[in-house]
Amino acid sequence: MADNYKISFIAQNDFEKHVAKTIANYNETLKSINLNKFNSNIVDPIKLTFDKALFKKSIEEIIELEIHRQRDKSNTNAIGYFHQYMFKYIANCEVPSHGFDVIVTRKDSTKIYVEMKNKHNTMNSSSAQKTYIGMQNQILNHPHDMCFLVETIAKRSQNIVWRCSVNGLSVEHEKIRRVSMDKFYELVTGIPDAFFQVCKQLPITIDKLIKTDVVETVKKDTVIEELKSKNPDLLKAIYLLAFETYNGFEVGK
Repeated sequence: MADNYKISFIAQNDFEKHVAKTIANYNETLKSINLNKFNSNIVDPIKLTFDKALFKKSIEEIIELEIHRQRDKSNTNAIGYFHQYMFKYIANCEVPSHGFDVIVTRKDSTKIYVEMKNKHNTMNSSSAQKTYIGMQNQILNHPHDMCFLVETIAKRSQNIVWRCSVNGLSVEHEKIRRVSMDKFYELVTGIPDAFFQVCKQLPITIDKLIKTDVVETVKKDTVIEELKSKNPDLLKAIYLLAFETYNGFEVGK
């Protein structure tokens, strides 16, 4: 192809459409953040006070870092969408509307039920136990199928039995596995470097879409200006956001 498209197992138009949808999710977080949105979950002024002192940052810089943290949390969901819904465009894969993240139908008609996580340390023990029990039930009802915990950022490239602690007991099952994203792509496509192809193509496609104005640029946030209108002392203004009705924190003190 003219622009040297690098993915051999997804049509270029499908990949570009998928990246564009992911960017659209990102675009929501690029909109201006005002004070109401900034404080929608009530910012912790005590934490920001420690951050300011220990990171040796100005209060303006700390507020900007908090805005970035809030955006980054939303963007994590967009990345989850990118990884999961990519498999809509790969043969023999489906993305169900509920339940498991991806279902793969193999040549012998057996299935692989997939739960996806971005990082190997994303789940706490309670979440891991719940996920594992769900997989146990799936295998119990469909003994010829398999269940995978697929991790985008695993500790290493792997396809191993998932050993999990359930009710204090270490359990494992040959058909419940912990698989890195590269090994999952390889299993689904038959191409050892399939995930590498995606990673190689992704920045090229994003740059292409940026040039066609699909991507917005981050808008100017109004948080600092609005805080200053409440109190010229920004740290005081942050405290008033959380504690305005508390004893001693009345406006003007």
